[in-house]
Amino acid sequence: MDSERAFKFKRRSFKFAFGKHQNITRRSALFALGYGLVLSTTLFSCSQSPSNTQPQAATSSTVKTTGNNGNKLVRIVRSKQLTALAVLEQKRILEKRLEPLGYKVEWPEFAAGPQQLEALNAGGLNIASTAESPAIFSQAAGTPLVYLAANSSDGRAVSLLVPFNSSVKSVKDLIGKKVAFQKASIGHYLLLRALEREGLKLTDVESVALPPPDANVAFSQGKVDAWFIWEPFVTRNVQNKVGRVLTDGGNGLRDTNNYYSTTRKFYEENPEVIKIFLEELNKAQNWANNNPKKIAKLLAQTTQLDAVTLESMHEKYDFFLVAITEKIISKQQEVADKWYSLKLIPKKVNVRDGFLTPEQYTEITPQEVLAKK
Repeated sequence: MDSERAFKFKRRSFKFAFGKHQNITRRSALFALGYGLVLSTTLFSCSQSPSNTQPQAATSSTVKTTGNNGNKLVRIVRSKQLTALAVLEQKRILEKRLEPLGYKVEWPEFAAGPQQLEALNAGGLNIASTAESPAIFSQAAGTPLVYLAANSSDGRAVSLLVPFNSSVKSVKDLIGKKVAFQKASIGHYLLLRALEREGLKLTDVESVALPPPDANVAFSQGKVDAWFIWEPFVTRNVQNKVGRVLTDGGNGLRDTNNYYSTTRKFYEENPEVIKIFLEELNKAQNWANNNPKKIAKLLAQTTQLDAVTLESMHEKYDFFLVAITEKIISKQQEVADKWYSLKLIPKKVNVRDGFLTPEQYTEITPQEVLAKK
């Protein structure tokens, strides 16, 4: 899809979400054009039926040489949240570990998990960090995904926002109203969970599937009645009195983990890189957990929030890696079966295809993490 067609498609999708006579903002238009140039199926399927979604052909995800020094390039997703992954980038820890082995590290940024996994499949990203649902939708689209490790759920860091002066007081009050979320994201899944907890279905609300930057604009302009989104979008909107939290992923609503993933090819060709990544990530998790003031100061610029605010947000995050177990695999299959039953993925997914053997996990998972199984 060329840029002109991508822009027109995105514009039509935005108008579909908010009515034919609504004009998209200049900011949204520029965002759509930019993402039209680099993203494919997942992003553009936000206003399509999943049955019309075609899997993107998998291409090589092998690290590529760059420059004249022969260094191999590893692309790890950039986190702009209060996370250990962001700590790794800011401290340049992996650069120091991998340079003697002939690797360079890049940190590309993506709007959300589905876009990460599109790039992973296309070879533009080597290690992704997403919630449970993006990985399932990606597997359904044919991506040769490998789950490297699970991460803490960080449930309270994902919230359902309503406008600051909204009359909505409970999830039941959202019946018939427009609710925004990134399709195939944790926001999508938690909306489903929140509605089911009240005896409702996704069809009881008007779903508006938009990537976070567009949803942020729509929410701030009052074009949607609610928005399920993660930090730091939540805190920014609350601080600016644009929105308030109706509920969040805590109190048992979030029942899944986050995941670090790669492609089968990258795993097979770069096991030492993956092992080092998980070792340093685990160390960063421990440091982040024990140093709320220091991590807040370190990531203030990255998150665009002041250190005091970030320190107060620290308790929303759990900061630990989780070893892959049969329980985790079974839960992931349960979520995949749920999406299939709702006809939101085009085929039944066997999530086990993306998991390694216990012996393979033992080789790459930090011993401290394995000991907590």
